[in-house]
Amino acid sequence: MEEMVLEKDFIRKRITELRLARGISERKMSLDLGHSTSYIRSITNGRSLPSMSEFLYLCDYLKVTPEEFFNEGYAFSEVKQEIIKRVQSMSDSEAELLLKYIQFLDKHDTD
Repeated sequence: MEEMVLEKDFIRKRITELRLARGISERKMSLDLGHSTSYIRSITNGRSLPSMSEFLYLCDYLKVTPEEFFNEGYAFSEVKQEIIKRVQSMSDSEAELLLKYIQFLDKHDTD
């Protein structure tokens, strides 16, 4: 039972964290998702939890994957998110070239 409370707390806090990082009010997010103005507030106050399908809509709205949602260290800008998506679709040889370029930049960044 305690574990379930911790999971609910995490979800509530994470939605708030991601929403604030994007500069979106609870009211605007609720309306954008097609709900009443208090929908997100009811989640962040702990009165309700989103359904699985609604959770996926929330992730899409907040521009994170479900995996990123549950990764507390995740705080990438949209540019970095786009880079990550593109890297994931690269072949290993393309990713290796990119890594060499990043290492080159790191070496010359300290100069």
